[in-house]
Amino acid sequence: MRTTVTFEDDVAAALERLRRARHAGISQVVNDLVRAGLTAERQTRQPFTQSTSEIGLRIDVTDVAEALEFLEGPDHR
Repeated sequence: MRTTVTFEDDVAAALERLRRARHAGISQVVNDLVRAGLTAERQTRQPFTQSTSEIGLRIDVTDVAEALEFLEGPDHR
């Protein structure tokens, strides 16, 4: 298949470096990179879990201003 693709300057420079390093044509380098991207296994991330530790404080956070005053002192602003 023949098509026209416009690369941004940084991508074009990286492709040129790869082309020279591999002694290959630009089409071969682009095809290799596309194949690698298409066949790469997607990494699945573990869901984030917040860990907590008991520190002995009990704070009622229904009134945020009061909680801040308790934690940071009366001059927290």
